[in-house]
Amino acid sequence: MPPATNTELKNFLDQWRDDANGCKQVFLHLKSHIAALSDIELNFVARPGVTYSLRAARTDRTDRALFALIDMIDENPRWLSVCFYKDLVSDPEELGDLVPGGIMGEDGYCFDVESQDPAFTNYLCRRIDEARENNSPRAANPF
Repeated sequence: MPPATNTELKNFLDQWRDDANGCKQVFLHLKSHIAALSDIELNFVARPGVTYSLRAARTDRTDRALFALIDMIDENPRWLSVCFYKDLVSDPEELGDLVPGGIMGEDGYCFDVESQDPAFTNYLCRRIDEARENNSPRAANPF
C-alpha cells in the first residue's frame, strides 16, 4: 500500500471507535485476508460522510482498476458493502445482490455486512479468492 494511503487508512481505523455491530472487525479481517494474497495492491479512498473504500487490485492486471471493493458505509450504525464484478464471482448460497452498474459502472455482486458473522465473513473471503483468481491474466471467464 502506498505510504500516504497506509497513513490515511490507519487514521480512519483509529477514529472508528464505535463498533457495536462488529463491522470494524469484519473490515479488518477482510483487509488482512486480501493483504496476505500475492500480487495485490490495496488502495484506500475516503469520502467522509458517505463511504470509506478499500480497493483491491492485482498488480499484474491493467484492464480493471480492482477485483474487490470493501465499502464502509458511514451511517449509524456503520455497515459494509463488499462488491465484486459479476463475471469474477459466483454466489452459490445467494447471499449477495446483483447490482446493475454496481461496481465501477459494471454489473456486480454486492454483499451487505451489518454484523459480525464468522461464517459469512469466511464466505466473503472465498469470494475474494475467487475474484482474484478469475481476474488473473491467464483466467478465462468462468461465468
